[in-house]
Amino acid sequence: MTTPTPAVLTVTDLCTHFHTRDGVVRAVDGVSLSLERGETLGVVGESGCGKSVTALSIMRLVPPAAGRIVAGSIRFDGTELLSLPPASMRAIRGNRISMIFQEPMSSLNPVMSVGRQIAETVALHQRLPRRAALDRAIEMLTLVKIPEPRRRATEFPHQLSGGMRQRVMIAIAMACTPTILIADEPTTALDVTIQAQILDLMLEMKERTGAAVMLITHDLGVVAETAQRVIVMYAGRKVEEAQVDALFAHPRHPYTRGLMTSIPRLNRAAAESTSSSTSSASSSTPSRRLTEIPGVVPSLIGVAEGCTFAPRCPHASEQCRVAFPPEREAAPGHMVACWNADALPAMADD
Repeated sequence: MTTPTPAVLTVTDLCTHFHTRDGVVRAVDGVSLSLERGETLGVVGESGCGKSVTALSIMRLVPPAAGRIVAGSIRFDGTELLSLPPASMRAIRGNRISMIFQEPMSSLNPVMSVGRQIAETVALHQRLPRRAALDRAIEMLTLVKIPEPRRRATEFPHQLSGGMRQRVMIAIAMACTPTILIADEPTTALDVTIQAQILDLMLEMKERTGAAVMLITHDLGVVAETAQRVIVMYAGRKVEEAQVDALFAHPRHPYTRGLMTSIPRLNRAAAESTSSSTSSASSSTPSRRLTEIPGVVPSLIGVAEGCTFAPRCPHASEQCRVAFPPEREAAPGHMVACWNADALPAMADD
């Protein structure tokens, strides 16, 4: 019997709040997760559910003027990050834990060449001399498959395409061979072909370095292709966690089901197209609309008692409106926070 590998990252009951004129925003409200060495963990949910704030909290990059981590624990390789002094955290951030941010143009320095930006990261954390750091920068540009890397290293972010800028971000993040890579919507605003190339590149770099990856996205298709385990977040809380195959085969939370039924299905579209083409104009039936989740995401200011998804849930009971459901194991390795998870009807097969 093999001994389970200890998690390289363990987040327990994390709470990150922002103080505004209207009140306290509970952006992350009691989130727990773990990341194993070498695995890819997908974190999904719609905009405003707390995915990015969770990542920024792990990196300790929550702006102190507006937000604060008010409770919880973040342990990396046995070290409690929340108790580290700033200098010690800076030695870890960008070195052992790296992050790819959503917008390369707002993350890269517009007045510094991309080669110098990579070289500065290496020089800071690995104490390399200037020439060796620049050589490492060119090596990283080659690894992320940027053509003519020596010339591109002298160029500025505005001279590169969106896909190339994202490759530079990956090069910066991976330059010090981190233990953990956090990728926050790494394919946002890129066309489909470039998206696929960036995801393939991330997985290739992960295999090359052995890094664990936390992939934050709203795209379930990306999760299905790249992750081994997935966490679903809603309104600042984790509502479901499972292996990817188990989650897609049997989603147990109504919110997860709503996300899945709102995905366009190629087989359904093809069937409707065939049906429409073979029917006469007078007898043709309109195409089915995509299923949508009714209502809107609730305000995170002064969160009411009960399940935050209850106002939008077709299966909500009185208990759901009174108390937030505790996280429990509905099946081996499949965690869910829902009072009625065991009573949900089977999903229709499209």
